[in-house]
Amino acid sequence: MSPAGASAPARGRPRRKKRGQWVPPQHGAWAMLLLPYLAGLLSAGFAWPDLPLLVAWIGGYLLSYFALLAVKTRRPARYRDQLLAYGLTTLAAGAVVLAARPQLILYAPVFALALAVNGFFASRRDDRALVNGLVSAAAATLILPVVASVAGGSPWDVVGTFTVVLLYLAGTVLFVKSCIRERENTAMFAASAAFHAVALAVAVWIAPVYAVAFGWYLVRAAGLPRRRMTPLQLGLVEIVSSLLLLVSVALAA
Repeated sequence: MSPAGASAPARGRPRRKKRGQWVPPQHGAWAMLLLPYLAGLLSAGFAWPDLPLLVAWIGGYLLSYFALLAVKTRRPARYRDQLLAYGLTTLAAGAVVLAARPQLILYAPVFALALAVNGFFASRRDDRALVNGLVSAAAATLILPVVASVAGGSPWDVVGTFTVVLLYLAGTVLFVKSCIRERENTAMFAASAAFHAVALAVAVWIAPVYAVAFGWYLVRAAGLPRRRMTPLQLGLVEIVSSLLLLVSVALAA
């Protein structure tokens, strides 16, 4: 191999490593972040503070990811650069949003509580626990009433949308566990299927337009775990499922 050919991979590896240090390898988390935000826009409408809110929302996720990783590994110095960069980004964007909508500070204790629960599980190195996943789903859904408040409305205006998004995200936590880490756990499979049956009834009660989406979620929860799907296949299924929910929210708005 020539010197040029030998040096090319060496130059490529640090770039991949550096990217991995700054971008969390949690692909499903991005859907959990963006789905409630977009559902909020569809239900409550757009206002200009939604743009810095999105920056603060994504920056807050990145900050919390590395903060929890620092707690889990007990090596905060390793992630000092990420914590500083994402912390300043979140602070700056959040300050713009709060200047425009000071009432949003009322949501801070709820997000802090969810982060404290995540920190507890991270300290125990049990961040993949079911309860932690469900708390993360609830915390992600909380951005939806925040978007409604930014638009000048009341959180009560989006209770229906909040409920269906929470049901979907919580159900996805159960569904993915029943397909991967708890694949052989019949209790997890039964709990997931039962949850999705109840979620279908609740969603249809909120608005009949959700029958198609939540009917599909029940079918996937009851049938797909037995097919032993790969993570990539599950990811594609969830992309379609997320888009189906957004279409349903738009129709219900």
